Amino acid sequence: MASADLIDDLSCSICLNIYKDPVTLRCGHNFCRECIDRVLDSKKASGLYTCPECREEFRERPVLSSARALRNIAEKFLISQPSQEDTGIYCTYCVDSPVPAIKSCLLCESSLCGKHLRVHAKSPEHVLSDPTNSPGNRKCSTHKKIVEYYCTDERVCICVYCIAEGDHKGHPVEKLDEASEKKKEKLRKDLEMMTSCKAWAEKQVRSLEERKTDVQKKAAGVIERVAVLFRDIRRELEELEKRVLSEVSMEEKKISQSVSNLIQQLEIQKDELSRKMSHIEELCKTADPMTVLKDRNSDREEICHTEQEDNMEKMIPREGDFHEDSITERLQELSDFIKDFPVCIQKPEGVLLDEETAANNIKISGDLKTASRSAAILNRPETPKRFRDCQVLSRRSFSSGRHSWEVDTSNSTSWRVGLCYPSMDRKSCIGNNKYSWCLRRYNNKYTTVHNQTYISCVYNPTSHKFRIYLDYEAGKISFYELSDPIRHLHTFTTTFTEPLHLGITVGNGSVTITN
Repeated sequence: MASADLIDDLSCSICLNIYKDPVTLRCGHNFCRECIDRVLDSKKASGLYTCPECREEFRERPVLSSARALRNIAEKFLISQPSQEDTGIYCTYCVDSPVPAIKSCLLCESSLCGKHLRVHAKSPEHVLSDPTNSPGNRKCSTHKKIVEYYCTDERVCICVYCIAEGDHKGHPVEKLDEASEKKKEKLRKDLEMMTSCKAWAEKQVRSLEERKTDVQKKAAGVIERVAVLFRDIRRELEELEKRVLSEVSMEEKKISQSVSNLIQQLEIQKDELSRKMSHIEELCKTADPMTVLKDRNSDREEICHTEQEDNMEKMIPREGDFHEDSITERLQELSDFIKDFPVCIQKPEGVLLDEETAANNIKISGDLKTASRSAAILNRPETPKRFRDCQVLSRRSFSSGRHSWEVDTSNSTSWRVGLCYPSMDRKSCIGNNKYSWCLRRYNNKYTTVHNQTYISCVYNPTSHKFRIYLDYEAGKISFYELSDPIRHLHTFTTTFTEPLHLGITVGNGSVTITN
């Protein structure tokens, strides 16, 4: 066995540990390579290097020679040593260098390494325990004897003299190890129960966290839908404001022009009356009766002031000329619009696909809900309703009201979904003409298409489920991503002139109507 002296010979004087990759200086002293490099680096600024052991000076940084033989000895020494956990408790008798203790003697109140344990007394009174910093605590405070028993009445540890002649005489006692094992068994049962309680608590925490997350997601979805709702309401309100202001402005111009014409007429009439009044005044001053009677310019019908006033009342604008009743009606329409505005939470309406319109490379599922791209050409009869390529329409058409449908596109990477008139050319693709409107995915990019005009979505949807919303009277087709929260993608606005069918184009895979 290696002695403490051998440990000293194999220890680096810098880190005080067994050598790791030892090197030798010119003076013959050995160090760990990492340790001496660190010391030499600290001397670099001064330009003078010294050996940490003998203080020999070197003008230049000394060359480090690998000490291979010493390294091999150090490695073999480490391998031969039993692996011991350093508990921080060291042998009481190893005074030259600290050696971890492997046992403590309760009688001697000392800790022992392996070497000193072998020569330690083996008599029964020398009770050995795991290493402890305070072996004296295992002695009875009254009799100074080693504690070996446990009083179950008073739940204290006692020595043999406490049983024979002390305060615990006649009390039920147990050997210390037996009492310890019984308590450990109870503690293990308590631990099992606590583990079960902890598992239950953790499960409840997870459940509550999931509920909290669900509430947050639902709230975020509602917030998103409300934001979309109010954005559309603001847009509708702005459009209504522009229309009303435009109509008021036009009415104001119309009335102002009428008033200007009236003023002009009255000014002419006023000038004519002034001229005639001057002429009449001159006639009144004439003394010759013949002159007065022969004057024809002064002869005219009597002026009816009441009739003039009535005509003036008709010509002058009165209250209500600015179509306030019409404005009130428009505001009422806006109120109805807000009340009935779709927040994308209404129940979607189910539709079935019409196999009579399906192209011969589109297969329709038995429940008429899924359209799949078929590798084989299906020999269906040619009809005016059948599309030439990749498309199918719904059986039912919609010519009034509000409706919505949901589709799942997770099995396809190339598709179009939307609405079209039944009169759409069967050689055309939905969205590529003025009779159809759609949402399109191609090359992992999403666009809305109408009359061959492609509008990119502001962001690429991450969900594969979408909702199509139709408000026929309002002339609106909207597309929503059914993510969490639901996101508005685009709204087409027009005036519909025909019934509308749901249309699906499948470039690959399949598209399913899910409602």
